[in-house]
Amino acid sequence: MLTLSGAKFAAESSARGRHSLFNWPFLAAVALALSGCMPATTPIVGADPADPAAKAARAGYRSTIAPYASLRPATPAPWRERNDATAPQPKPDQ
Repeated sequence: MLTLSGAKFAAESSARGRHSLFNWPFLAAVALALSGCMPATTPIVGADPADPAAKAARAGYRSTIAPYASLRPATPAPWRERNDATAPQPKPDQ
């Protein structure tokens, strides 16, 4: 049943033409009414970013690899002493 009514609507609309589907004066009135709903623009607070004389904070340089210290060449240490130094100490009651 819905297909028949859809086919009927399509046949009627093609007989009227495409431009009759839209009511252009109504759409223009709606667009004009909705343009009144736009928020008012606010003035820029502070310095204008486009002003070349505006003061700005200085850009500081900070190295990304500043804490890096080269460890080469490193002398190899005996592994057993290094392992014993980092291993947890045994508890005295065991």
